[in-house]
Amino acid sequence: MKLMFLSLACYFVGFQASYVPNPVPKARHQFIVIAHRGDHINYPENTLAAYAQAIKDGADYVEIDLRTTKDGKLISLHNETVDRMTNGTGLVSELTFDAIKKLSIKAINNAQPATYTIPGFEEILALCKNKINIYIDFKEADPAVAFAILKGFKMEKQVLVYINKPEQLTAWRRVAPQIPLMLSLPETVNDSIGMVKFIELAKPDLLDGNYKQYTPQLTAIAKSHQLPLWPDAQSQAEGPEVWQDAINKGLVGLQTDHPQLLINYLKHVKLR
Repeated sequence: MKLMFLSLACYFVGFQASYVPNPVPKARHQFIVIAHRGDHINYPENTLAAYAQAIKDGADYVEIDLRTTKDGKLISLHNETVDRMTNGTGLVSELTFDAIKKLSIKAINNAQPATYTIPGFEEILALCKNKINIYIDFKEADPAVAFAILKGFKMEKQVLVYINKPEQLTAWRRVAPQIPLMLSLPETVNDSIGMVKFIELAKPDLLDGNYKQYTPQLTAIAKSHQLPLWPDAQSQAEGPEVWQDAINKGLVGLQTDHPQLLINYLKHVKLR
C-alpha cells in the first residue's frame, strides 16, 4: 500500500491559507476509473500489456510506480527489488537499466506469451500518449528527471503525481509547480475540522486514501475546495458492493484492481 507521508508542518509552515488547486488532466468521463498497475487481472502488473489492456478497457488513468535504476533511468515497478516479479534478484537502485530489461516477468495464464519485461518510463509514455492519462506513484525518482522526460513527450498535461514523502512535494512544487499532486488523507483525519486543516496545510491538488475514510461530509469538503477525490477501492473485497458504497458517499473516482468490471458496473448504474 502507499505510504502516508509525515511531518507536514515542518514543510508548510508559513504558506498562505487560501490557494487554487492545479487542474487535473482532462478526461472523457465524470466518474474516473484508475487502473491500479494497469489491468493486472488479465496481464502481469506494471507491464506494457497491462497498461494497453487498461486502455482497451476504457480506463481514464493507468497507475504506474516510478523507480530509478543504478544508472539513473526510470522504470515502473511496485517493489524496491525485482525479486517478486521477475526471474532476477536485487534492488532496482543497484541494477542497471540494461540488466533490468533482460529480466523476465512470468505470464499469469497459459494463453499469454511466455514472458514480459519491466517497462521504461519512455516506453510507457509512448504507449499512453493521447490514449490514457497517467497516475504516477512517485516511489523513488528525481522530479527534475521525470519532468524533463514528460516535457520531451509533450505530456505534462496528461499526468498527475502521487506523493509518498514530504520532500517529494516540495521538490515537485519547485521543479514543476503546474503538475497536479495527489496526497493521501492521513488516517488520523476523521472529521471536518481535521480535513480542512490538512487541506490548508498541505495544499494538495487532489486527494487519495482508502475510500472507507470518506464520509459524505468529508466528500463535500473536498468538493468545496475544488479537490478531486479519487481514493483506493482495491482489496480482496472489491466488487459491486464496494463500488456502490463509494458512489453513495459521493465519490466520483476510484483506483481499482478491476477496471473492466468497474466500468461495466458504472455503465449498469448509468454513470458511464
